[in-house]
Amino acid sequence: SHCSLQVLLKSDAPTGDVLLDETLRHIKATESAETVQTWIELLTGETWNPFKLQYQLRNVRERLAKALVEKGILTTEKQNFLLFDMTTHPVSNTSEKQRLVKKLQESVLERWVNDPQRMERRTLALLVLAHASDVLENVFASLADDKYDVAMNRTKDLLDMDPEVEAAKAKGTEMIWAVLAAFNK
Repeated sequence: SHCSLQVLLKSDAPTGDVLLDETLRHIKATESAETVQTWIELLTGETWNPFKLQYQLRNVRERLAKALVEKGILTTEKQNFLLFDMTTHPVSNTSEKQRLVKKLQESVLERWVNDPQRMERRTLALLVLAHASDVLENVFASLADDKYDVAMNRTKDLLDMDPEVEAAKAKGTEMIWAVLAAFNK
């Protein structure tokens, strides 16, 4: 099946990003190659496998949020719920969010190439992640109805492609397709 794609480490050269470098160390330390699905569960802290807990990224969501707060993208707020306080991280830099939304809208409307091989990797990755996070409809929500339909249909066609076939065609996008396969299962 698509989800049995395994992650093999090509290079453990530091990336300069703390979480990415920590991830590389975990991947390097595993005795046997793990699947993309397993790594997603491990790195998001959503696995309950007691034998794999040493490969988890600790407090990954909080650390990602903190990094985005430091970059001025998010802010930190305490929200009071009935019995407890909860820390939330609303977007503070709306212009950065708008820039990303506009980039994705343009990529499927004005700059649509109808061929994932020719699509910019970062854009392909963003579309896959937006789909996996259930925010794709929000990304296109500000479009006029006709354009919204075009954007959703084009994106659906892209996301309905066979990840294994696409991964085999394009060197360098294998991980993007493997992540899509893992979320589609």
